Amino acid sequence: MIDIKDLIENPEQYKASQRARGASESAVDELMAAHEVRSAAITRFESLRAEQKVHGKKVAKAQGDEKQQLLEEVKQLSQDVKAAEVASGEAQAELRRLQAGFPNLIHDGVPAGGEDDFITLRTEGVPRDFAAEGFEPKDHLELAEALGAVDMERGAKVSGARFYFLKGIGARLELAIMQLGLDQALAADFTPMMTPTLVRPDTMAGTGFDVEHDDEIYRLERDELYLVGTSEVALAGYHADEILDLSAGPQRYAGWSTCYRREAGSHGKDTRGIIRVHQFNKLEMFVYCSAEESEAEHARLLEWEEQMLSKLELPYRVIDTAAGDLGLSAARKFDCEAWVPTQGTYRELTSTSDTTTFQARRLNIRERTVKEDGTKGPTAPVATLNGTLATTRWIVAILENHQQADGSIRIPEALRPYLGGIDVVEPSGK
Repeated sequence: MIDIKDLIENPEQYKASQRARGASESAVDELMAAHEVRSAAITRFESLRAEQKVHGKKVAKAQGDEKQQLLEEVKQLSQDVKAAEVASGEAQAELRRLQAGFPNLIHDGVPAGGEDDFITLRTEGVPRDFAAEGFEPKDHLELAEALGAVDMERGAKVSGARFYFLKGIGARLELAIMQLGLDQALAADFTPMMTPTLVRPDTMAGTGFDVEHDDEIYRLERDELYLVGTSEVALAGYHADEILDLSAGPQRYAGWSTCYRREAGSHGKDTRGIIRVHQFNKLEMFVYCSAEESEAEHARLLEWEEQMLSKLELPYRVIDTAAGDLGLSAARKFDCEAWVPTQGTYRELTSTSDTTTFQARRLNIRERTVKEDGTKGPTAPVATLNGTLATTRWIVAILENHQQADGSIRIPEALRPYLGGIDVVEPSGK
């Protein structure tokens, strides 16, 4: 959640952030008012409790009618203290409720607006001119089915719409992409993690997901557990309620997991193939660092994502996501979108978000600071960041961009060692 003290000191900054998100500015005023109510409630409770203690001492020394009078006052004070304590707790709960629903403060320079208001930072690579090559490109599903790589029909038979089987070269391609990403992460000193895909409500909410109203999340009501849509959730909860030692630099994890999303509200969108599905695999980078380092670390995560795209020889663009499309936790998010020839547009393959101290405040993750004289300082919330290195969707971009006229697929050089040296994959009928 946001730092309430910072909001009180800089309300106009938070109102500007809300305007950029297309969210309510009045939420800032509501938070400030709730903070005042809480402060007043705590002051009244503590004042009454102090008065109660003073009266208790007077009763011990008093006699006769004076003592009886004091006992009556103490009785009333006791009732007042209990009522003030309840009011203080309610005020604290209301402030926390409002804080929990208030989005992160965006970074300077984040474009205002919604999904279509992003800014393109750069475009890398040139999309192929298939017309000049003398053939019309096929879409990823037609290519995959000819390769015997994907079976959508049996996926639907077994599990329903938007499920699928990866088989043969399809399964090998996904494992190759994921292993390439993992090797890159290892080279950058990430610790590999195989993470749980079921998490508790406090972990899901602590990461910034609305467990009560988010239709994207699968919930197991009997066990009160949630299926994650990214290993970011489990990795964020990994150090909950801990004090980290970041004196040697950021702690970086690479989480490999299966992910689940309902794709609510996407009816009729990308129903063909494996672009928008309910289950997929993903390799996610997750970082804990000092708050002062988060923007520099964000740039590193984006660089690592671009390295992966370059290794797979994919034309792509990098966009600065608009404030209204950031979600609750992110202060800034960069997306890398690969060119999809048959759609004539760029589609998201990776994204990386700087969530500053937002998640750490919710999950109570801190670091021990060091004073200028080298002695231990107070604890402070850490920053958390995340970024994707590989997902099932990458298969779409590889098939479409590296297809050849006969339906075969040229394998990017960086992937070949993970596929036994194969440089071309041909349709199964050949």
